[in-house]
Amino acid sequence: MSESQNYIPPKIWTLDKENGGKFANINRPTSGSTHEKELPIGKHPFQLYSQGTPNGVKVTVMLEELLELGVKEAEYDAWLIRIGKGDQFSSGFVEINPNSKIPSLLDNSNSKAFRVFESGSILLYLADKFEKFIPKDFQERTECLTWLFWQMASAPYLGGGFGHFYAYAPEKFEYPINRFSMEVKRQLDVLDRHLSNKNFICSEQYTISDIAIWPWYGALVLGRLYGAEEFLDVKSYKNILKWAKMIDERPAVKRGRMVNRITGELYTQLHERHNANDFANKTQDKIKS
Repeated sequence: MSESQNYIPPKIWTLDKENGGKFANINRPTSGSTHEKELPIGKHPFQLYSQGTPNGVKVTVMLEELLELGVKEAEYDAWLIRIGKGDQFSSGFVEINPNSKIPSLLDNSNSKAFRVFESGSILLYLADKFEKFIPKDFQERTECLTWLFWQMASAPYLGGGFGHFYAYAPEKFEYPINRFSMEVKRQLDVLDRHLSNKNFICSEQYTISDIAIWPWYGALVLGRLYGAEEFLDVKSYKNILKWAKMIDERPAVKRGRMVNRITGELYTQLHERHNANDFANKTQDKIKS
């Protein structure tokens, strides 16, 4: 039995800087900036500071969907925040998001810049601002927000729980992996049953609830998260899989997945996005060639 399996919590917790894991070099129990650096600002109404994680993809998909509808006021500059290097702890980033998490958005379309952070809040802000991808009927809107908040509450179990212990923790332990696998599969079952007689999450229309849930649970059943598709038997969730594949084919979703992405094939990585033609001209395969 290893030392960690015999662990007895101390009376007062203190940070173990040698705790290991993929993100040990940036995790800390305090907030605030670690270094001085201003954020860049482009020419468009919206300035997005993010990385192409599932939470980041929510916002880039939303912005691309708005542009797909011809909402020119949704034009944006997307700046890469490399969370593995601690960019989110710069003074400029902390100023617009004291929680130091991506994504963060600045709306410069009014006389005074307005910050929005937390991915669900950004989706709701954009949906309300442009009156798109959210139902107008009060009860349907409430249903949409119910599923948006479901995703926001559930993702820590999938990402921070299952993903951490299954893919990122320095050692594999049965108890936390089993605990979080059980919860993730319960959530998948909730979603699969919900989608058994509908095409979209709510109101038979594509909304911010789909945009929020797809980068997490859609990506999971499509085999794109943590290398866990076989372990979690994700292909057995037929209704989620059908829904995920349908959304995966949307042009705006394809573009949104590329923005601020730093993994995968080079032609799928658009580290920064400042114009629509960047998708054709500024992907990493073009830049490196």
